[in-house]
Amino acid sequence: QVQLVESGGGLVQAGGSLRLSCAASGSIFSVNNMAWYRQAQGKQREVVAGITTGGNIDYANSVKGRFTISRDNAKNTVYLQMNSLKPEDSAVYYCNAVLKGSRWSSWDNYWGQGTQVTVSS
Repeated sequence: QVQLVESGGGLVQAGGSLRLSCAASGSIFSVNNMAWYRQAQGKQREVVAGITTGGNIDYANSVKGRFTISRDNAKNTVYLQMNSLKPEDSAVYYCNAVLKGSRWSSWDNYWGQGTQVTVSS
């Protein structure tokens, strides 16, 4: 059983910072891409940032220059450093990972439970 456990959400004032963490645990053979998504109330889930095993990174235009994604492959953990937060960044943030549980299994897509980020003006 694989789990993605997120932490680090909360309430912050505009201009502040938060750091999200997401650790994958359980029966894991290899982790491929990892990413952060967010879903604001009444809106569709959108990708915020993604990072490959080799460190290639992409960001949504709305967060470029403010957010930084990183990963620790030894810990199967992905991070999202969020600076200069804006009220429009308020959402539930979800961790996503593509991984396989054994050498011969397929790559499967996993989601964390979500962590709330609220930015007050």
